[in-house]
Amino acid sequence: MELNDSNLQTLSGYLMQTLSPDAAVRRPAEKFLESIEGNKNYPLLLLHLVNKQDLDLSIRTSGAIVFKNFIKRNWEIVDDQNKIHEDDRSRVKAFIVDLMLGSPLNIQKQLSDAISIIGKFDFPKKWTDLLSKLTTKCETGDFNIINGVMHTAHSLFKRYRYEFKSQELWMEIKMVLNGFAPTLTDLFNKTVGLTAVHKDNLIAMRTLYSSLTIMCKVFCSLNSQDLPEYFEDNIALWMGHFHTLLVVQEPSLETDGDEEVGIMQELKSQICDNIAMYARKYDEEFGAYLPGFVTDIWGLLISLGPQPKYDLLVSNALQFLASVADRPTYSKLFEDTNALTSICEKVVIPNMEFRTSDEELFEDNPEEYIRRDIEGSDVDTRRRAACDLVRALSHHFEAKMTEIFSAYVMAMLAKYEQNPATNWKCKDSAIYMVTSLAAKGQTQRSGITQINELVNLTDFASKYIIPEIDNADVNKIPVIKADCVKYLMVFRSQLPGQIMLGVVPRLINLLESSSPVVHNYAAITTEKILLLRGLNNGPLVTSDMLAPVARQLFKNLFVMTSIAGAEENEYAMKALMRSISTLQENVMPFLPEILTKLTERLRITARNPSKPHFNHYLFETLSLAIRIVCKSNPEAVPSFEDVLFPIFQEILQADVQEFVPYVFQLLSLLLELRPSGTIPDSYMALFPCLMMPVLYERPGNIGPLIRLLQAFVSRGAAQISLDQLPPLLGIFQKLIASKANDHEGFYLVQTIFEHFPQSALEKYIKQIFIILFQRLSSSKTTKFIKNLIVFLCLFSIKYGAAKTVELVDSLQHQMFGMVLERIIIPDLQKVSGTMEKKIAASGVIALLCNCPPLFEGSYSQFWAPTLEALLKLFELPEDDSLLPDDHFIDVEDTPGYQAAYSRLAFAGDRVQSNIADIDNPQLHLATCLYKLTAAYPGRFGPIISQGLQADAQMVLNRYLQSANLSLC
Repeated sequence: MELNDSNLQTLSGYLMQTLSPDAAVRRPAEKFLESIEGNKNYPLLLLHLVNKQDLDLSIRTSGAIVFKNFIKRNWEIVDDQNKIHEDDRSRVKAFIVDLMLGSPLNIQKQLSDAISIIGKFDFPKKWTDLLSKLTTKCETGDFNIINGVMHTAHSLFKRYRYEFKSQELWMEIKMVLNGFAPTLTDLFNKTVGLTAVHKDNLIAMRTLYSSLTIMCKVFCSLNSQDLPEYFEDNIALWMGHFHTLLVVQEPSLETDGDEEVGIMQELKSQICDNIAMYARKYDEEFGAYLPGFVTDIWGLLISLGPQPKYDLLVSNALQFLASVADRPTYSKLFEDTNALTSICEKVVIPNMEFRTSDEELFEDNPEEYIRRDIEGSDVDTRRRAACDLVRALSHHFEAKMTEIFSAYVMAMLAKYEQNPATNWKCKDSAIYMVTSLAAKGQTQRSGITQINELVNLTDFASKYIIPEIDNADVNKIPVIKADCVKYLMVFRSQLPGQIMLGVVPRLINLLESSSPVVHNYAAITTEKILLLRGLNNGPLVTSDMLAPVARQLFKNLFVMTSIAGAEENEYAMKALMRSISTLQENVMPFLPEILTKLTERLRITARNPSKPHFNHYLFETLSLAIRIVCKSNPEAVPSFEDVLFPIFQEILQADVQEFVPYVFQLLSLLLELRPSGTIPDSYMALFPCLMMPVLYERPGNIGPLIRLLQAFVSRGAAQISLDQLPPLLGIFQKLIASKANDHEGFYLVQTIFEHFPQSALEKYIKQIFIILFQRLSSSKTTKFIKNLIVFLCLFSIKYGAAKTVELVDSLQHQMFGMVLERIIIPDLQKVSGTMEKKIAASGVIALLCNCPPLFEGSYSQFWAPTLEALLKLFELPEDDSLLPDDHFIDVEDTPGYQAAYSRLAFAGDRVQSNIADIDNPQLHLATCLYKLTAAYPGRFGPIISQGLQADAQMVLNRYLQSANLSLC
């Protein structure tokens, strides 16, 4: 693509179409842009379009977003596949900084994020002049440019806050500190001074305080890993200015309404973050400044009103106090009973109160209310921060805090009893105070797992929680209903089982509440109760216990998914899934109606999927239903296929990307439930389409696709034309070249070897081995080595160990000796997984006992070390040490995590190999060794006694004794 006006005009037209609300216009434009993004000059065309001042701003902004997403998808070079021309990379980096700094704010943010993404992979080694460009721009004195630089620096450096420590990371931070810390400090110092100079210039003050805010964010990033020497040397300057900025009042910068957060609140919130970090991590250097900041924060908290615009500032200020209170060094600041009482009365309780804004959120935006409130996700709320402060203080002063809070709680509950309709907020605060005081530790699965033993949770539940749940009016004071349900959910593992069993029917009634928060909390809590364990670690709620209320439960859950605007209710769908899982066979009478509603919901949702969690639980529920029905009636598979295939066909034809991986998993499940050799024509018509290369361009498709191909091969290898083998092996070759997906390539090729006849594979076998060993020589990762060992062992079981040796040696003279010495012997212990270990053990036993080259040929010196390696596989823990190339694999590249793919738990695992169908590998080893030594009497005794360590010999003797055998 040439950089010319014609192409810019064409690109502009397609970008305009991507803004259309009409999917018929928007999607083709998006597809076109995706189809041309591999062309040379494409990213430069986007940047030049963004730079066209005469173009509509919405199109320029769209171009910036498309460019950022293009960079996000393609800048990283994975498995040596460079999707962007090298010249384009260089020109983008040369152009983008100046363009970003000269662009309007909304475009500047997108380009700044793009610079951050490029910097993640190229900075500093491949983008050596970036830092100098940014620092030079700070010298202009133009705060619009300076703000752009600081936003870019923030995007670039914020990863330092969460990355694992390493020498390489610290060297990068040191280089950044040398080049940027003096500039940042000097600019910060001057900008604070300018706020006094321009005090009467409102526009200038907004710009200056915005700059200070982003500078404080960069400060946080640069100080997150460790306290740099430069900032330690300049700590007095930074802390002095932090103090000044915390106490300064700028009424002219206050926003008019209650909602919009002002510049000063953003700045002070970030400063609270910064000093909380110093209090947690650098108390020795920060200790002298801490009492002054505690005073500043105390004054700040008392002065701020309940308006939502102060929420983030109050939350961060409380988190600072919590950080201080939690440190034994500073606990003496709070030990006085009067101080604790004052904190509870003036800071904690006011910030736990249910405000008008909370009530509005509860009624008008229940989804956001739930997101903030449920099980610890309310990180940035006042209540969460006040709760954290209570827990920090209770850590050192549990008895005092319990005594102080108990008095307030009882007073609030008494006030509520006087007039519940008017004073319900008192009970809300009381329940929240009890929860924050009692809860000390929690997990996602079990809720609260550690409690304050001074708080009687059961007594409180019996007196103040259960009566509210028992009330037949499901719509009475909905906030209190929600609070009580949440109490049961939070303390579900601490309350007696009989209480939790007793509330299940009441929760089912609460599903009928007109309040979205109440009926969603009831669904969430029901689902979590069904996960609780009872006697002998069995389920607390059994299938027979749930069956009598199942009809009402299902009815109420489906009503929740029919409420206008809330049809894709993830909480209802998850509760439905868990209920069916609990009921198992007892769900059969209800399944016809359930499946009708589920399939109709699937058809509707597929038109415009918007809730990923709902989608996942919907497919999990379908998987579960299929498994339960087909377990008792295998003949039911075609019935499911008749209902689901038309919908699946619509999804695949419309290319609904969110659903395609799920469809592949359900097709796999249905196919795996069929007997071998009975694949219907409807499946076989789909088979060639599954090998289209474009499907494998999306990472989320790969795992489900390979599982589906395995299902085809395992259930119908005889039905697959041999003309389809080359495309299948082409997929294997593509996957083996990828560090992220090589395990999928092994899954596929192992299934092919297990189920296709040797005659069909003979002409491909050597090439397969060549591909594997070429990959081994280019990149030796732990994952690849483990899979290679399993593959070689499977091949040895299937075709004979001697054939394996012959094939490897045909690639290079005496190469199998190197495989033994450098791979099998040192790394056999790394093999993990029950089936994988069985295959590895069986394959190695075949090498030891059925392979003459190993026990009487040129590789006989490796016989004893190979036997010892096998004994280590049996007896020792898995070797989890890493190989040198492992560090090149990012977290998101490892199996099990792919952003666009979520494995369905109830769809089960892929078809397991039964090639190593032995119950006891150790007994198998003893038997095979006995037969080998019987054929060669007297030969192996000296080899074992001289070649095996004493402890290995003892293990081997134990196996032989268990089998009642002895070596000849």
